[in-house]
Amino acid sequence: MPTLSPSAQKIQDLLHSFGYNYVVIEHAESTRTAQEAADRAGCELGQIVKSLIFQGKTSGKPILVLTSGANRVDEKRISEYAGEPIKRADVDFVRSTTGFAIGGVPPIGHNHKMETYLDEDLNQYLVVWAAAGTPNAIFELTPSDLQKMTNGKTVQVK
Repeated sequence: MPTLSPSAQKIQDLLHSFGYNYVVIEHAESTRTAQEAADRAGCELGQIVKSLIFQGKTSGKPILVLTSGANRVDEKRISEYAGEPIKRADVDFVRSTTGFAIGGVPPIGHNHKMETYLDEDLNQYLVVWAAAGTPNAIFELTPSDLQKMTNGKTVQVK
């Protein structure tokens, strides 16, 4: 098995420490966008888990939304769930909060614990694919395991 980059290896190690046998795959080509990830994984766009980081406008708290690659997030709806207006987090906030760069933010392994919302549309698939720490790394998992490992609240996000 090829050697993973340090960020991808961190996610692989974390998956194993959680007791999962999922395998991180690091591609030569980009998986930065949902479409690129779907192309590499050979799956539907909807099976890609986009990790989007928002920030509470009042509290400054980080909010993670794990949404289907086919969906656009309704920020007003997420604001209602979060109990305050939200904004898209900037690059520096994403990096400091998660420890990862935009385009490779995984659903787990972040520097800070954060409120997490899971797109209910992910549950229509047997398996989904999530980022694994770099803009070239992904791993396959079940939606139920995604919920267990993130402790996310399943909601409508679009």
